[in-house]
Amino acid sequence: MYLIGFPLLIIPFAIYNMIAFLTPGMSWTGTVASIHLISGQTWTVTPEEIILAFSILLLGIEVIKAARMGLRGIMDHILSMILFVVMLVEFLLVARAGTSTFFLLMTISFVDVLAGFIITARTAQRDIQIDKTDQAIS
Repeated sequence: MYLIGFPLLIIPFAIYNMIAFLTPGMSWTGTVASIHLISGQTWTVTPEEIILAFSILLLGIEVIKAARMGLRGIMDHILSMILFVVMLVEFLLVARAGTSTFFLLMTISFVDVLAGFIITARTAQRDIQIDKTDQAIS
């Protein structure tokens, strides 16, 4: 059993930083692939769209994980909050993180933090149980 929940959104954060700092000349809006649709339209896929789509999928998993109770869930919320703060600081202070792609990743992380706290609060309200005491009938 794991003692610490792992925030999955750290994966796209790490991927972004690896790409931004190891390949500084890469364009986030460059075409990765062109897909011809049945409608006749050509859909161009960019690195920005790939990382954002991947992040949104991970956000869905994070929302599902937020419903669990216990130490692992609390640690996951704390680590998600720390990740958001680190992303915010990087966005404000690091030039290569000052892009729309990173801002949207940071926004997805913020939604994860909010959803985690809201879902946990709603679940805790429903988890309140009223214990009945057995009274001896005289």
